Amino acid sequence: MLSKISFSSAAVLACFAVQATFAQTTTLTGQKNVVSTSVPFLIVPPEARAAGMGDAGVATSPDANSVHWNPSKLAFIEKDFGFATSYSPWLRNIVPDMSLSYVSGYYRLRKQDVIAASIRYFDLGKISFTDASGRPTQDFNPREFAFDLTYSRLLSRSFSMAVTARYFSSNLAGNVSNGTANASPASSAAVDISLFYTKDKLSLLGVNSRWSVGANISNIGPKVAYIDNSTQNFIPANLRLGTAWTGEFDEYNKLTIAIDANKLLVPTPPILVLNPDGTTTIKGKDNRDVSLFAGVFGSFTDAPDGAGEEFREIQWSLGAEYWYNRLIAVRAGYFFEDDTKGSRKYFTLGAGLRYQMFGIDFAYMLPQGQTNPLADTMRFTLHFDFNKPKKGGKEDSDVQTEPTQPQG
Repeated sequence: MLSKISFSSAAVLACFAVQATFAQTTTLTGQKNVVSTSVPFLIVPPEARAAGMGDAGVATSPDANSVHWNPSKLAFIEKDFGFATSYSPWLRNIVPDMSLSYVSGYYRLRKQDVIAASIRYFDLGKISFTDASGRPTQDFNPREFAFDLTYSRLLSRSFSMAVTARYFSSNLAGNVSNGTANASPASSAAVDISLFYTKDKLSLLGVNSRWSVGANISNIGPKVAYIDNSTQNFIPANLRLGTAWTGEFDEYNKLTIAIDANKLLVPTPPILVLNPDGTTTIKGKDNRDVSLFAGVFGSFTDAPDGAGEEFREIQWSLGAEYWYNRLIAVRAGYFFEDDTKGSRKYFTLGAGLRYQMFGIDFAYMLPQGQTNPLADTMRFTLHFDFNKPKKGGKEDSDVQTEPTQPQG
């Protein structure tokens, strides 16, 4: 049996997975009151294109990584099948063996129907367990993964929907015990529902334009536990809304501007309010034991500070992407999270290249103030997109689905 010291290592990892405790520890209205979840790796941006645009991606043009941002965009993708692979070092300035890897792919069944799949793998490196005397007992490699299957359908020339099923597993400490509690891997399933609307051939100040709107409700699934059922936590059910405008100034120059609003659909913790007489009172509700759907729908009205705090829980992403000749792209963006809800703020830079069936994207993050596990890290994604061979063995790249949503 492992000692308490060993078990504390597992507890540290479990706290990492939950990000913040749900306990009533906040003092005074206006101070930090972070909404917490288990398995946050499910909502970490896994690829470099959107990462270079401030993590804005719900309404931009489709590619293989739309499986994460908004799977309904895949119904408008211009190629017949393809895949992408991404790699993001994690805490690169502290440890050398943590990373997030992502592989996604799509296949067009018919003009209106596209299926897709993705695999996400989060490697947390190696930890060493010790006994009560500090002697090493074993090494362990915490890891998490998720597997998705998506069906996306074109419902009209401008509108599509998609449904995604997801299985995930989070193994942060293996099976360890301190004699009073047992830690074990957590696994479960979840679903996503997404929408996408796009309209092209618009004119804005004489510029040939396209306007798109997207929505993705993701990770709707039951709570999970690492120790026992009494310590269950919500997974990161999430609502992402966004819009994007693309202007083609001529055959060589194209600009996209996108904005996303993102909100966790999980309960907000209550807070402690310090009274003038020195006593404290609880403000808000302890929603740890509510059901899945009560937590989702209640997440819009349960903040202790009311509507103002609900608005502060929204994370904002603003991004821009410029393409020259559909060959070379440069990107920039900004991500904002309120100081009371995590205080993540960062600028992003990115670049991309497309040539025939091949593409590559890079992204770099410049955090403001608070440190970030992806700070000063170069992330990259490789793309491969193909058309099905037509009759006679030729590949007709001019034959597109109706309507088209150009990549890049």
